[in-house]
Amino acid sequence: MSEHPQQKHAQPPMPEQQQDMPGYTSELTPRPDHGEQSYRGSEKLAGRVALITGADSGIGRAVAIAFAREGADVIISYLEEDEDARETARWVEDAGRKAVVVRGDISDETFARGLVRRAIDECGQLDILVNNAAHQATFEKLEDITAAEWDVTFRTNVYAMFYLCQEAVKHMKPGSTIINTSSINATSPSPTLLAYATTKGAIANFTAGLAGLVAERGIRVNAVAPGPIWTPLIPSTMPAEKVKSFGENTPLKRPGQPAELAATYVLLASEGSSYTTGALYEVTGGRPML
Repeated sequence: MSEHPQQKHAQPPMPEQQQDMPGYTSELTPRPDHGEQSYRGSEKLAGRVALITGADSGIGRAVAIAFAREGADVIISYLEEDEDARETARWVEDAGRKAVVVRGDISDETFARGLVRRAIDECGQLDILVNNAAHQATFEKLEDITAAEWDVTFRTNVYAMFYLCQEAVKHMKPGSTIINTSSINATSPSPTLLAYATTKGAIANFTAGLAGLVAERGIRVNAVAPGPIWTPLIPSTMPAEKVKSFGENTPLKRPGQPAELAATYVLLASEGSSYTTGALYEVTGGRPML
């Protein structure tokens, strides 16, 4: 039976909590819903291989679970959250699919390009690339953003995407797809997330341009723009008062759960969206992207 979308998941005020970066699922209250008990696959991605960055938790984990239940093997790329990554791998394997867990920093060009080669070595092909990992931090004043912080945000969110896409298209066959994770911040930037918001605008633009560049190769490129989604990134990068009220500024009056984005990524990865490329799919709880 369908539920009222405002009441389907936890609403603010969220429990008071803070974490150190990069944040861990086990310490998040309430625990996010990644579709562990709800997502049902129907072989939309049977026989495919997907590489997902930031797949240890949050949106990445939800996408990994959904892709596996749709029949795809999954390369799980993550920074350092070993316990979270192992949990994602367990759900992928429970779906009867192969899980390849790879720890490392995608902002490093050698590692990022090596991820693609690892996918080819372990699984023999690469059909779907999901650039999902991101770095963000909150700053109240422009002067507080150091050059090093600006650099790590761009290297993680933009440079890594470039490295991975450039390496992936060498191996992708017609019908393959690239899905980038942008944000509502691409067009409605939060002032205190200036560096992050700037990269998310760049991701949207990169997606549109790359889609035209690789169309002749038969590779589709799209992006998903989430609104406020309940993941470990939130209490590890935002002040306590913003965590408490997170998501209340949407028409649905709550943060989204990672599971609520999974079907969009599946659609963009599958043949059901074969005429869709260069698109930015908004999943924002009703907040318009201006």
